[in-house]
Amino acid sequence: MILPHVRDPRLVTIRRGGTLTDADHRLLARWAAACAEHVLHHFESARPTDPRPRDAIEHVRAWSRGEATMTQSRAAGGHAMAAARDLRGPARDAAFAAGQAAAVAHVAAHDLGAAAYAIRAARAAAAAGDRERAGRLECRWQREQLPEAIRELVLDDQQRRNAICWSVFDA
Repeated sequence: MILPHVRDPRLVTIRRGGTLTDADHRLLARWAAACAEHVLHHFESARPTDPRPRDAIEHVRAWSRGEATMTQSRAAGGHAMAAARDLRGPARDAAFAAGQAAAVAHVAAHDLGAAAYAIRAARAAAAAGDRERAGRLECRWQREQLPEAIRELVLDDQQRRNAICWSVFDA
């Protein structure tokens, strides 16, 4: 589980009673897409002819530009997660990262799901003795990609939800 039982109003859009602006929601989506795309090669090397995770990333980017609907992005995310169903290891985690990224259009808090699964993919792809280091490096890379406008929000949320995100944000 990557979502808390009680939703943080900072990750709920203003029109739904929270404090998240549409502009920051789009930034969260773009950041989540970047996190997922960074590890997508793990999926694509296992399933080079399956476009579903890449399509999910492209859908959430299109949503962030106003070129796709939330429903289209969320559906593409579901298809990406279905692509992971019979896989294990980094390929599975990479597909889940893409699915979570696409779901950000629907629920902004899925941004950490994309990031957490990407870190899990990086860990799973590393040699046994190097997994923790690989996870820390991936987490640092992700943090370097954070736009300043959402940096504090994401870092605070990582701290708050780290325990339900497999403690991957301990970098």
